[in-house]
Amino acid sequence: MSPSPPRRPVSPGRRRFLAGLGALVLAAGLGLRPGPATASLDPSRLRQSMQRLYGQQGLNTLEAWFALLERQRGAPLQSQLREVNDFFNRRVRWVDDIDNWGREDFWATPLETMGQGQGDCEDYSIAKYITLKQLGVPGGQLRMIYVRARIGRSQITQAHMVLGWYETPAAEPLILDNLVPSITPAAQRTDLDPLFSFNSQGLWAGGGSESRADPLARLSRWRNVIDRMREQGFI
Repeated sequence: MSPSPPRRPVSPGRRRFLAGLGALVLAAGLGLRPGPATASLDPSRLRQSMQRLYGQQGLNTLEAWFALLERQRGAPLQSQLREVNDFFNRRVRWVDDIDNWGREDFWATPLETMGQGQGDCEDYSIAKYITLKQLGVPGGQLRMIYVRARIGRSQITQAHMVLGWYETPAAEPLILDNLVPSITPAAQRTDLDPLFSFNSQGLWAGGGSESRADPLARLSRWRNVIDRMREQGFI
């Protein structure tokens, strides 16, 4: 397992994004428009996209990902969660967006994350989310969760994203994280304070169980990721 990356203060761009999103969630109505369902992958188009963008090294990682899907399809849920969490934590090196993409806050597709071989917390979470959906885990049981993560014993916090698996909408989630290798119940992660969570179907404030908005309408970064995944062959 790769060592945990250094925790950096939240960038001004991400701080502005979180502040605006918090106000958005509180003001949003209850109307929910369904997000896109995960369709079958197009392996040929994914290979072409990876070859064009990242060459043979990217293709090698993509083939390992296809092998993971084949190996874990139909496996017990706990195995799927563990293997997908480990796959990306081991193969993706943590790098801040400004160093990886030259931008303060960029959300990558799984293909871009695998091709680069590096990414930040959003990239890990999105890649794990899409992979688990491809393995048949219901999308309604998965949410990407924005949190404030406390650093050590101090009161210093930074913005961070993890993936949560929920047995029911109101259940305590299991947390898949790139900073902590083990998958643990949220109650054991006392260093994390949830701000909001989302998936392709909804957007939730804090630890709430009722969706407050349509994520595609409200999260431009998520909408852009979905559009690029369509182009690359994911959906």
